[in-house]
Amino acid sequence: MSDRHGSGPEVGPAAGSPRYVFITGGVVSSLGKGIASASLGALLTARGFKVRQRKLDPYLNVDPGTMSPYEHGEVFVTDDGAETDLDLGHYERFTGINAKRSDNVTTGRIYSEVIAKERRGEYLGKTIQVIPHVTDAIKEFIQADVADAEFILCEIGGTVGDIESLPFLEAIRQLGNELGPERACYVHLTLVPFVGAAGELKTKPTQHSVKELQSVGIRPDILLARCEREIGEDEIRKIGLFCNLRKERVIPALNVQTIYAAPRQYHEQGFDVEVLRHFGLPVEPGPAMAPWDDLVQRILQPRHGRVRIAIVGKYTELLDSYKSLQEALIHAGAFNEVRIELDWVNSEELDVPSPEADRLQEAQGILVPGGFGIRGTEGMINAVTYARERGVPYFGICFGMQMAVIEGARNVAGLPRADSSEFGPAVDPVVGLMTEWTRGNQVERRSEESDLGGTMRLGAYACALTPGSLVRDIYGADIISERHRHRYEVNIAYRERLEAAGYRFSGLSPDGVLPEIVERPDHRWFVGVQFHPELKSKPFDPHPLFGSFVAAAMKTSRIT
Repeated sequence: MSDRHGSGPEVGPAAGSPRYVFITGGVVSSLGKGIASASLGALLTARGFKVRQRKLDPYLNVDPGTMSPYEHGEVFVTDDGAETDLDLGHYERFTGINAKRSDNVTTGRIYSEVIAKERRGEYLGKTIQVIPHVTDAIKEFIQADVADAEFILCEIGGTVGDIESLPFLEAIRQLGNELGPERACYVHLTLVPFVGAAGELKTKPTQHSVKELQSVGIRPDILLARCEREIGEDEIRKIGLFCNLRKERVIPALNVQTIYAAPRQYHEQGFDVEVLRHFGLPVEPGPAMAPWDDLVQRILQPRHGRVRIAIVGKYTELLDSYKSLQEALIHAGAFNEVRIELDWVNSEELDVPSPEADRLQEAQGILVPGGFGIRGTEGMINAVTYARERGVPYFGICFGMQMAVIEGARNVAGLPRADSSEFGPAVDPVVGLMTEWTRGNQVERRSEESDLGGTMRLGAYACALTPGSLVRDIYGADIISERHRHRYEVNIAYRERLEAAGYRFSGLSPDGVLPEIVERPDHRWFVGVQFHPELKSKPFDPHPLFGSFVAAAMKTSRIT
C-alpha cells in the first residue's frame, strides 16, 4: 500500500466510483470559489481525467431565472434549458465540458421537491425534517447523473457560518463520512487580508473560518488562502499549524492579471498535486499547460494593439450581469491577437437622441446585449441608429436584436410607431410575446398569464442559415445550434416590410416560423441574433460571431 501523500500505485475506490471534491468558502463572499473550482477542473481535465462540476446554491429561489441581474449577476443557460448560476459558465469555459440541468441546484429546488414528495405521500406518514429528508435530497442530487465521471467537483455557494448554507454543509459532511477519505476531499477557500496600518498579513480570519467549518463536523483537507500579495513561509506554516494541515496543503491563491492564468498559478502552488495525493493517485505526468500559457500570452501581450467596444446595456452597474459576454469578447480578442477595451455605457445615458456627442465617438464596435423591460430602450435604439448610419460594426444579442429591428422599422421601413408588446400596446408590434414553439416533439405554449419562472424559450435550438448570407459565411454551416433565453420574438409578419428596407432574415427556425438572425448586407458588419452566442464561447474555441465582430471592429477607422 502506498503512502497517502506519495505518488505510488493507486489505492481506494474501484473503477467507476467517482471521487468527490467539495469546495467551500469562508470569511467573506466573492473570494473566487468558482474560479478555484473551475481551475481544478481544468487541471484534472488536462491530466486526462473525466470531470463534472456542480454548484449548490443556498438561496430559496428554485433557480436564478426570476432574479434581478443586480441581485445575482448573469443567468447562465445550459443546452438542456436550465437557468443556472454564472459559475457554471466558468466551469464550461475552463474544462470545455458542457454543463447540464443536473449540475446546479438551489435550496428552493430541494425544498420544493421534498414538499412535493410529502404531498404525494411518498414519505409514508413520516415527520419531514431537514435531517434526514432535506440532506438526503441534497446527497441524491450530488450523486445523480454522474455517468462515467472520475471526479465530481461540488462548489457550495455562500460563506461558512451563513444559516442558509447549513443543510448543504451537513449533507456533504454526511456524504464524506459515507464515502470515506478515499472518495471525498474537502477544500476550503478563505481570506488572508493585509492590514496596511499594521503592515502585515493577518491569519486570524482564516483560523476562525476553519474553526467555524470544524464546528459543523468538516475538517478541510486543503486550504486555499486568498490574498492580494505573496504569503510568506512563516504565515503559511502558521496557518497550517493552527488549522491542523501540513504546509503543503496550504495553497496561496493570489491575484492574477487574467482569470485564465489561474490554472497555471494553482498548478505551480500544488493545488492539483495535493488533491491527487489526497486520493493516493500518481501526480506524474503533470497537466499539459502549454495551451493555457499561449492563451494568457495572447490576452496580455497581443500583437495588434487595442480595439474599443462599446457595450450599451441596462445593468452596467454590476458587470457580473454580463460575465459570459465579457469572456466571449476576451476569447475573440485572443483569437484576433488584439486587446479588447470595453466601454460600459448605461443605455439610459443615451435616451436623449444625440449619442454621437459623447460616449460612442471612440467606439470601433457597438454591442447591445440582452435585457428585459422598457427602461433604457430608447438609448439602445439611438445606439443602433448611430452604428447603422456611421457604418460602425453592430452586434445585437437577444434584446439587442429586437432593438435593432425596432430601430429599422421606425427609421428605415416607414413604421414610426413600431415597438415591442413587452412595453405595452403597440400600433406596429414588430416584437411580440412568443405564444407557441416546438421543442423536440412537443409544442410549448405561453400566455401573458404564465408564470415568469422557467417559462421562456430556454436552451439549445436549431437555426437554419440563408445561403450567401454573412452569418452563413461566418459559421461555415447550414444548420447551427445556439442557446436561447427570451420571452419575446421578432414578428415574422413584418419580414417583407423589413426586407424591402434593406434587412435580411438570414437565420430562421427550421420550420421558418421564428426569426433568429437579422443582418444588413449593405453595412460593414450589422448582425442581430435572438439567441445568446456568448454562452457557448470558450477560450480555446472562440465563438465565430464574436471573432468576426472583433475582426470587423479592428478594421474600423477611429470615429471622429
